[in-house]
Amino acid sequence: MPVLNRIGEFSDDMKTWRRYLHENPELQYDCVNTAAFVAEKLEEFGVDELHSGIAKTGIVAIVNGKGAGPTIGLRADMDALPIVEETGLDYASKIPGKMHACGHDGHTTMLLGAARYLCETRNFTGRVALIFQPAEEGERGALAMVEAGIMDDFDIKQVFALHNLPNAPTGHFMMREGAFLAAADGFEIVVQGRGGHAAMPQETLDPIPVAANIYAAIQTISSRNLHARDNTVISVTMFNAGTAFNIVPDTAFLAGTFRTLDKSSRDVVVRRLKEICDFTGRAFGCEVRYHAKAAGPATVNHREQTAFAARVAQGVSGAEKVNAEAEPIMGSEDFSYMLEARPGAYVFLGAGEGADLHHPKYDFNDEISPIGASYFVKLVEEAQPLKS
Repeated sequence: MPVLNRIGEFSDDMKTWRRYLHENPELQYDCVNTAAFVAEKLEEFGVDELHSGIAKTGIVAIVNGKGAGPTIGLRADMDALPIVEETGLDYASKIPGKMHACGHDGHTTMLLGAARYLCETRNFTGRVALIFQPAEEGERGALAMVEAGIMDDFDIKQVFALHNLPNAPTGHFMMREGAFLAAADGFEIVVQGRGGHAAMPQETLDPIPVAANIYAAIQTISSRNLHARDNTVISVTMFNAGTAFNIVPDTAFLAGTFRTLDKSSRDVVVRRLKEICDFTGRAFGCEVRYHAKAAGPATVNHREQTAFAARVAQGVSGAEKVNAEAEPIMGSEDFSYMLEARPGAYVFLGAGEGADLHHPKYDFNDEISPIGASYFVKLVEEAQPLKS
């Protein structure tokens, strides 16, 4: 079963919606206009219930099927990124410094396309909860919606989501049971020294060699404290110190991120980062302040729902275009919180060649919108089929 014919018929409408959203990106929880656009379309399609203002700008819309049954949740993210767009497209961002560089405009469009079809046909039992989420990019909007009670309030039994993946073959699906995306943690380290004249370093407490030793020690965590089979990435992405060539600064600053697929690996990294900061500071006689920021747990797909998602994807794109044992990806995704609250599965949909996610030249491939929308629809119709 390829792309549903009816969805193919309004694929040009989907392209129009997506490009409007691309022109008008909004960040984090401030998806006011995006949510208003989504709500307008959902009302136009004829959803049975429309609940807005969840976690500030989130939306849950309910579509009733034909007959009693459970509720299945489908989620799309709505927020953009603080990036200056460099695509030069006719529909490039109109808002300086904001850009849909991760394809959330496309994810929202695919779920809107599924909503339109489901409202027209209602070839399922029970209900579908269409979840439009703000603040996926680092601010845990999924957790905010879960804490707002959407799983219990709408009696959602299982939940699904997808994400586009540039430079994977167009229309190919990728998924795996268990940990699929990594937990993401951030860290900041401040080395407090005592500045002074660079010609008299003995009168100072230079924070730069302290920070350099901390940096070097961090690089040993993966290679010396974790097994080679442990999927862990630790990256120091900021190292700042000093303002002039002849001044020893008062402070040095490091920051970065680490990604892990299981709790035991995460615990090791957390412990070693703190030990390195503490003991290196003591060795050099400096105060070292360590601050951690957890961005979200690993995205762990449930067995039954992953197998089901693979079967549905095979029906949409063909068995040869579905990899149900894809390698884990060390990026993170806050859909993990919804998967902690309910069983479900997260999948990737190949978008073909193009700039990578979070790149200023990225653009979502509109050709995959009907594929994603068809996948969402078939999840509903096959999970909750009409009684014969």
